[in-house]
Amino acid sequence: MKKILVFGASGQLGNCLKEVVEDKALEGYVFPDESEANILDVNSLEKLFAKHDPTHCINCAAYTAVDKAENDRETAYAVNKTGVENLSDLCNSYDTVLIHISTDFVFGGDGNTPLNEEDSTAPVSVYGQSKLDGELIIPTVLNKYFIIRTGWLYSEHGNNFVKTILRIGKERGEIKVISDQTGTPTYGIDLAKTVTEIISSGITKYGLYHYANDGSTTWYGFAKQIHELAGTGVKVLPIPTTEYPTPAKRPVYSVMDKSKIKQTFNLDIPQWEDSLKVCIGKLEN
Repeated sequence: MKKILVFGASGQLGNCLKEVVEDKALEGYVFPDESEANILDVNSLEKLFAKHDPTHCINCAAYTAVDKAENDRETAYAVNKTGVENLSDLCNSYDTVLIHISTDFVFGGDGNTPLNEEDSTAPVSVYGQSKLDGELIIPTVLNKYFIIRTGWLYSEHGNNFVKTILRIGKERGEIKVISDQTGTPTYGIDLAKTVTEIISSGITKYGLYHYANDGSTTWYGFAKQIHELAGTGVKVLPIPTTEYPTPAKRPVYSVMDKSKIKQTFNLDIPQWEDSLKVCIGKLEN
């Protein structure tokens, strides 16, 4: 039987995986507590691998505070690079397939056509560079791996753009949101389902893949849709990036081409608006 170890189980995607595993009654998934699953603690990791001898390891653990990372480089690189190396080494020792979650922030974002897995990377932030460095380590250590880049992740779990925009809207009645950065919102439950489907499929076309929901929008378009679906009556106004300076630079365009993952795993990916509707419905209940 497959045994799947999930790291970062208490984070947003980890919680989405728990929900999907429960809903589908999937067997073999283990969600260890952070105290015993710290990806920077090699001794703890070795104990976990020895105990479970996993066939698969899903790495949802990451340092994702994009702005904070600019002044906290050491921690960002420790988690996003060294932690990934620790997991890769153990996966190699135990002949475990690694499924690692990465980000659209590895791109510079100066294009205007959907980015595929062959397109060149050029991170514009410490977070993006640390995630790219983590990605690059994996193939030097392992042959059996899936790296899945995603972006603009949200769900009912954890802290994310959807919850923040709803909260701020409620507090202020009117919000200003950046309208000149384009990407694709990704519903965490959809990504979690995809990860479990990749494992269940038994397909071994290892490598790098892009996954997000279908379609694209700006942060402004995303925020507007959130409030329309939630029926809040909050006024959403567009502003340029220059009006909302942040410590970390963001890619201007990071829409990803999902052709490879769709074809390889025969996936039907929902439109971002449809998935957002599902999430808003759950949040309201």
